[in-house]
This record gives sequence, structure tokens and C-alpha cells, in this order.
Amino acid sequence: FGGAGIGKTVLIQELIRNIATEHGGYSIFAGVGERTREGNDLYGEMIDSGVIDKTAMVFGQMNEPPGARLRVALSALTMAEYFRDQEGKDVLLFVDNIFRFTQAGSEVSALLGRMPSAAGYQPTLSTEMGELQERITSTKKGSVTSVQAVYVPADDLTDPAPANTFAHLDATTVLERRISELGIYPAIDPLQSTSRILDPRVIGDRHYNVAREVQQTLQKYKDLQDIIAILGMDELSDDDKLTVRRARKLQKFMSQPFFVA
Repeated sequence: FGGAGIGKTVLIQELIRNIATEHGGYSIFAGVGERTREGNDLYGEMIDSGVIDKTAMVFGQMNEPPGARLRVALSALTMAEYFRDQEGKDVLLFVDNIFRFTQAGSEVSALLGRMPSAAGYQPTLSTEMGELQERITSTKKGSVTSVQAVYVPADDLTDPAPANTFAHLDATTVLERRISELGIYPAIDPLQSTSRILDPRVIGDRHYNVAREVQQTLQKYKDLQDIIAILGMDELSDDDKLTVRRARKLQKFMSQPFFVA
């Protein structure tokens, strides 16, 4: 999840590159309503890294009619289901950008003369999203795992389009403009990002406790930022200064260079 220009597509490309080269398996990429240039860059990256023979790509770029853009994600999902059910493969389905799927549905809905609902979206928003997301599942023969980039209009996570997507995801990675402005990439906000796997029964007590302590340190730092901006670091207590230093180290630790950037 993230607004414009924060690095959603680059993060998706990095995941495709790493998963294809390090772990093998099949990847399906659905380019829904995004820039043609980005699709061309991704295609070139797949050829250069030698993983194009294990990757299928479906594009309906922003210059395409809304009907075509609406069907692209569903077409890619059908291909993923074929590899899962007919060839017994574990498939990774990448969708960039799922918001454009919603946007295309809104345009089609307007052309059909339907009455718009909240924020001008189509009245069938939840149904259309559910029909797509509920097909992404595992069977005895294979699995489909989906990674989706979600554009957030005006950085508002309560907008009906991203809010409807949240309910279907096991984990959400939120990209924050404030972090990208610091030059830290990927600009992931650990305080807003969530995962159902962050459970001591799944990852163990030590991992869980460390993750929670990191979040607490970053939250304390966030609470102190207004004081730092007005009064400066010198007005903080020794404990608060230690918290700030730790939080800044953690922020830099959670960044990494990208192969595709």
C-alpha cells in the first residue's frame, strides 16, 4: 500500500527478481492500468535475469479501454489456476496495481449507467473485489500466493478502494511518504504494516517479542518527533535520547539496496 511515487512497482519488481532467481517456481505478473514504460522495464529485467521462461505476463495498460483493464487481473488469475491445477505448481501472482482494477470497474459501472456509491465508486465494489480475491487459494495439487501493489489515493487508507482490499490480505506492507523523503528504501512503515503470521505460535516467542519491542521503540520515537522539532534533542531526557538513537538505527537497519533499482 502506498501513494504515488513511493516505490510500489520497484518493490514488486525486486520481489519477482529475488523469488525467481533464488527460489525457482512460476510467476504470473498482471499489469493493471499502469504505465507502459514500467511494463517494458519489467520485461527487460526478466530477460536480463534469465527468469522470463518461468514468468507469464499479462498487461492492460492505462491507455487500454476500461473493459480490458478490468479483465487483466482475472485473466492472470486464470493462468495461475491453470499452472496450479493442471501442472501442480506453486505459483506467485503479482498484481500491479489492484487499485486500477477497482478504477476500471468504476468506469465500466458508469458506462452501464449504475448509480455510484461512496466516493464515486461502483456499487458492486465489494462483490468484484471478492470475486477476484477469493479465487486466490491453495489446493492439494498446488498453491497460488498473491503479492499486490495497492495505490492509496491521497495517502488515505480509509478510501473505499484500499479499505476493501485490506480485508482479503494476510499481510499488508504500508509504504510511507515520510520515510521515503528521508531517503530510506523500501519506505516500509512497520507501525502501519501488519501480518497474521506475527503470532508466537507461528514464529516463536523470541521473534515475536523482538518484533513487538522494535515497534514500541519506533512508536516512542514517533511520539517524540514533535518535541524534537520544536525544542530540539537537548530538551529530551537521557532515556528518550537513547530511544531516539535506537529508533534511527532501526530505521536504517530496515533498509536495503535493490537489484532492480
